[in-house]
Amino acid sequence: MKRVVVVIPTYNEAENIALVVHQVYAALPGTHLWVVDDGSPDGTAEIAEGLRSQHDGLCVYRREGPRGLGRAYREAFSRLLQEGCYEYIVQMDADLSHDPRYLPNLIEAAEGADVVLGSRYVKGGGVRDWPFHRVLLSRWANFYVHLITGVPVRDATSGFRCWRASALQRLNLEEVVSEGYAFAVEMVFRAYRAGLRIVEVPIVFTDRRHGRSKMTRQVIWESVQMPWRLRFQYSNSSKHPFRKRL
Repeated sequence: MKRVVVVIPTYNEAENIALVVHQVYAALPGTHLWVVDDGSPDGTAEIAEGLRSQHDGLCVYRREGPRGLGRAYREAFSRLLQEGCYEYIVQMDADLSHDPRYLPNLIEAAEGADVVLGSRYVKGGGVRDWPFHRVLLSRWANFYVHLITGVPVRDATSGFRCWRASALQRLNLEEVVSEGYAFAVEMVFRAYRAGLRIVEVPIVFTDRRHGRSKMTRQVIWESVQMPWRLRFQYSNSSKHPFRKRL
């Protein structure tokens, strides 16, 4: 069994993709890396394809159909689990906000956990190059998620994670509905509800320097709704009574 695969969804990341691929392989020589491209018109997938001769284990998976971060992860995770070749599955962004140098730390921590969150809000973590209002918004978002769902983590919105494949198999990915950044919240909530062991390790998050954010009003609205949707879904379920888990 191959030990680790890193999954990086992309859409219009032509300015970043080569550097992030090189940095991943510098941090984890010999790893496997899936670039999951959502039909980028800027040639991101073609650039990634051109790097395959330099890096064994680099796969460029071109998605079809509706775009979305959640859709990309869900499809990639499902295919990787079907293959059954990996012990750990790592997810991270392509915009260099997630520094690949933390990859060994996440994987090491996953040896004693089911899912490891790269956390900005535990001791040793932080953010860089963010204006104060962005930090305040991120802090508020995590408080909001915790207040509504009860998930006992400090950085539920972090998208830098390492999953133990055997633990990820315990979650029914077909039930995951998030299309955008709410995917992070929904997955950590489902992990908590499934009784998975969740730990956080510190990372320093750096704002993107190239390209444009994929945050839209639709994505923001989904993120606002998702904690309530999850709460009501489980509070109305006799199989998973919400209050008993808080």
